[in-house]
Amino acid sequence: MKTYEVAVIGAGWAGLSVSVMLAQKGLGHIVLERGRVGETWRTQRWASFHMNTPNVLTVLPGDRYEGPAPEGFMSGEDFISMLESYVKRHSLPVRENTTVVDVSPADGYFEIRTYDDTMRADALVVATGNLNIPVRPAISERLPSWVLQLDGADYRDPASVPDGAILVVGCGDTGGQIAEELALAGRRVFLSTGRNGRVPRRFRGRDIFLWMSESQLNRRPRQPGASRALVGRTGTLSLQSLSALGVTLVGRARNVSPNGSIQFDDSLAESAAFADDLSQGLKNAIDEYILREGIEAPEAEPDPGETVPARFPDPPITKLDLISEGIRTVIWATGLTGNFSWLNVPGAIDNEGRPLQERSLSVPGVYFIGLDNPEAQRSGTVLAAGHEAERIVNHLASAR
Repeated sequence: MKTYEVAVIGAGWAGLSVSVMLAQKGLGHIVLERGRVGETWRTQRWASFHMNTPNVLTVLPGDRYEGPAPEGFMSGEDFISMLESYVKRHSLPVRENTTVVDVSPADGYFEIRTYDDTMRADALVVATGNLNIPVRPAISERLPSWVLQLDGADYRDPASVPDGAILVVGCGDTGGQIAEELALAGRRVFLSTGRNGRVPRRFRGRDIFLWMSESQLNRRPRQPGASRALVGRTGTLSLQSLSALGVTLVGRARNVSPNGSIQFDDSLAESAAFADDLSQGLKNAIDEYILREGIEAPEAEPDPGETVPARFPDPPITKLDLISEGIRTVIWATGLTGNFSWLNVPGAIDNEGRPLQERSLSVPGVYFIGLDNPEAQRSGTVLAAGHEAERIVNHLASAR
């Protein structure tokens, strides 16, 4: 049975970041990937998907962006190509098409069983993330059978959605960007909102993510239970701008009646105000940083995505009849979770299947990277890759 010092499960940005640092420390390891490098990015992103982070920040440890568009945005295909290039340039020991079906402690090691063979490792780095399994609310089970239900991860493009109106549920970046694309394609779209914040795309001459990284605002803890904010790719995306495109906005989906109508609460105005407040608070914090550091930056200009007049239904819509509105498709953009059913290490997973860890460290010998967690606002994104990988590898090296 082959034995490694470290086994890394998952070859996305998180797993590859750990791998390159393990190699630098001379730690023998293997990276196991159920599909191809960056499999989630290949299979769970829509055709026009682009990264939310600008190119100059979308880099892995040891790399830097030197292209012509530092504040542009990589397509999904470009990001996959970057991951593949990273593996080749650093000769990382990635084994593709290797699904891990069980990891259990055995004789002082972690025994790793795949469909093909079994191996052992002294330590385990779980880099599969917790944002790859779509989550739907219970009311989805009460929709009529003739309604096509898709998850945000299943959506590809407007042409792949059957004729008829579309209800998108969830207004984080996935739900908002899908609703925008469908509306721009001439489709009739309803968007069910929630308590999501909003991040403006640019502020005072720069991409907002550059300000957040430079000022370390994205290292602040995320509020418990906070949803991912609405982010536009090429410009600020807001509930107001979506309504101006013709998207009909409603509150949170609460119930489905026996006749197939969907009930919503009257929270649209509250959700819009919450997003406005979060956006303004972020801009205020950047203003304070610019003033404190004496940075020369242009004055803020009105943002069309935020100043466009809202076209919210008046009175608010609290019920939609699917038949009379012609809604034939519902797209659920209501969150993601992870699948750790294969990880049978006592103390690493709680009773609900969620990782038990603090700052990447779990039970002795087990580490997690790439989780969307309250530690920092950048957690779960490529912006945290280097920091989390370095923390894990330093801990592993010190324990040798």
